Amino acid sequence: MTGLPLLSLLLAVPVAGVALIWFWTTPGHARFLALGTIAAEAALALVAVATFDAASPGFQFVERALWIPTLNVHYLLGVDGISVLFLPLSALLFLGVVVASWNTVQTLPRLYFSLLLLQLGATVGVFCALDTLLFFLFWELSLVPLYFLMSLWGVGPNRRFAAGKYTLLMLGTGVPLLFGFLLLAFAHAAATGAGVPAGLSFDFTVLAASPGSPGLQAAVFWLLIIGFAAKIPVFPLHTWLPMVAMEGPVAVGALLVGLKLGVYGLIRFAVPLAPGIAPELHWLLAGLGVIGILFGAVAALVQTNLRRMLAYAGVSHVGLVVLGLASFSTEGLQGAVLQTLNFTLAAGGLFLLTGFLHRRTGSTDVLSLGGAARTMPRLAALFLLFALASLGVPGTSGFPAELLLLVSALTTHAGAGLAALFGVVIGAAYMLDMYRRAFLGPVTAPAVAEAVDLLPRELAMALGLALVIFAVGFFPGFFLDLIAPAANAWIGRLG
Repeated sequence: MTGLPLLSLLLAVPVAGVALIWFWTTPGHARFLALGTIAAEAALALVAVATFDAASPGFQFVERALWIPTLNVHYLLGVDGISVLFLPLSALLFLGVVVASWNTVQTLPRLYFSLLLLQLGATVGVFCALDTLLFFLFWELSLVPLYFLMSLWGVGPNRRFAAGKYTLLMLGTGVPLLFGFLLLAFAHAAATGAGVPAGLSFDFTVLAASPGSPGLQAAVFWLLIIGFAAKIPVFPLHTWLPMVAMEGPVAVGALLVGLKLGVYGLIRFAVPLAPGIAPELHWLLAGLGVIGILFGAVAALVQTNLRRMLAYAGVSHVGLVVLGLASFSTEGLQGAVLQTLNFTLAAGGLFLLTGFLHRRTGSTDVLSLGGAARTMPRLAALFLLFALASLGVPGTSGFPAELLLLVSALTTHAGAGLAALFGVVIGAAYMLDMYRRAFLGPVTAPAVAEAVDLLPRELAMALGLALVIFAVGFFPGFFLDLIAPAANAWIGRLG
């Protein structure tokens, strides 16, 4: 363990990077400063993982300071085995986004890379916050950079509409989220007899230890499910994702398909704050999961555009995570966390490579591609690797995650598990068919014939993601052992 306030440093580094970008005299250096800042963030995150006590189920690197005294709101940070791995992998994805944006952002580069760094800081805050109001602050702050990134640097004609739709939907679903947290805090004040505001508590550890009556838990669970549903996303609140994938820049697409903050919120807050009721509503999570798996898979199967296909594939894959969580087992939770991490690697990597393809050919529609592997063999090979990781092929990071999720689903919800297996088969069909049409066969488009393969920095970024994919795939024990104590504690608190 280190005596440094690691988590506060992880929050401060992106802000310091923004200050450097704006005080530096040359706007052209913004990308270098952003890259250096995120590299420093990744190094700190690796220190957190290296010094993390894997045998302890509790929160570590805890930092606490009174933030709003009159409401008893704290600046409270901490990570456990469920959240600590998200720190370095999030930084790795942001590194990839900076590399993908290296030569594409010519307008307002300072603002663009500053927004990326602010998004990184808000994302880290979501993973570290243990005070529910502090979490909500970071949750809402994460919307601001995304809105401007989409509306100012989007690639589609309806980018501003897509940005507005996404932001308004997230703000709307944030209302029940906030109401759920406030309901818990006021109920805690009433239970302690201290009254308001003296008895208010927004401390997650305190609220999870005394969740309240079954009626209160049911109300809180439903409110939090609604609050996290759009961000996960679950059907029918998924419609923003294909639109953003088509209209927004590569950065936004990679971050939204690669970072599943809604899933994390479901794992961290929704279930632990309603431990007596959540298992009784297993049918709700299982139903949402199966609908997402099948709808997303079928929708992806009929797409002719890589970006839209990846968006619907994300809906299908996250449905499997929700179904696995419905088992309320250690295996299901481990699989859910590992698959959410796999989204960062595989889904994020696929979207970044799709962005490289779009920049070279001007399109991601399969009718405008075909034969891309002939002129861009390295890009095609890495795209196939990330696609196989997304499908859960043995040797990749997706295999242990998908195996745990399927086993837990078949054990507790046999019918839903069989539907999930069917969805996996459809997943292989749409991913491999799209790859065949986009990358194999003769070259027909002049843009594809003239395209150049991955540049050294792009190749280095993709190989870095590939290395982690193989590390998780061949040595899953290290990651599962890191998650296991916190997962067992998570399951042990359920009523």
